[in-house]
Amino acid sequence: MASIFTKIINGEIPSYKIAEDENFFAFLDINPNAKGHTLCIPKKEVDKVFDLDEETYNGLMSFSRKVAIALEKAINCKRVGVAVIGLEVPHVHVHLIPLNDMKEMSFKHKVSLEEDEFKAIAERIRTFL
Repeated sequence: MASIFTKIINGEIPSYKIAEDENFFAFLDINPNAKGHTLCIPKKEVDKVFDLDEETYNGLMSFSRKVAIALEKAINCKRVGVAVIGLEVPHVHVHLIPLNDMKEMSFKHKVSLEEDEFKAIAERIRTFL
């Protein structure tokens, strides 16, 4: 059965897309730790990051770096934090979280955004890609 992320990639579930190429996809987390919290995923559905083949792993990190650089330009933050946890969805994903405070890396800290805020944030990040 396809993961929720595969369904997002296939357009079966809507998302606030940031970037996409033939192998990777980036979109805003709908339950963000901070404004601009973005997920980068491989289109190939693999559960654990270290189960990715080396080419896909390196490609995901390179893609995530490109998105993080744009994210840091788009969102007022001190830096962009990175986490690869993967317990909640069995599909490799890199969390890119704009940080001004360490609590924003805690997955207990969440912010609420309206649909228009998600759309505006996604558009702003895309302008820096």
